[in-house]
Amino acid sequence: MNESVDQLCPNCGLCCDSTLFADVELRAGDDAKRLRKLGLTIEKKTPTKLAFAQPCACFDGKLCGIYSDRPKRCRTFECGLLKKVEAGEMAADTALKKISEAKQQAEKVRELLRSLGQREEQMALTHRYAGAMSAPVDLADEMNAERHGELMLAVNNLMSVLQRDFLK
Repeated sequence: MNESVDQLCPNCGLCCDSTLFADVELRAGDDAKRLRKLGLTIEKKTPTKLAFAQPCACFDGKLCGIYSDRPKRCRTFECGLLKKVEAGEMAADTALKKISEAKQQAEKVRELLRSLGQREEQMALTHRYAGAMSAPVDLADEMNAERHGELMLAVNNLMSVLQRDFLK
């Protein structure tokens, strides 16, 4: 690992915990059978594409358990913050603050999802959000209706942060 990766990635993990991605498609050269043996659940995403769902089964909250054997897409992905730090356009401490902001916003979304009964932590964040938002809202229950509104706002705020800092 390089110095920027060593500094930022263990403090982030948003690309592995389902905050940034719902799944990761395998690329040419990835050995699905070997990746299954390493602990990934590989599924058909389309008739011709294989993927594994997020959050990644090999991510321990800080580090990748199969780092040296990880899929090609994982090897090549660099978030916007990492690119900026490596290019000297942003200081690592600034990037760490942005990571903290994004993680706090993601946790706020997760807390709201749990409060609305969506507790499937092993499901991708976007899928959990879709499930919560597709459930009927009892408008007579002011607290429930208010939480749905808070969730929509929290997801909007999270997406803004992710677009601004991580996906460019």
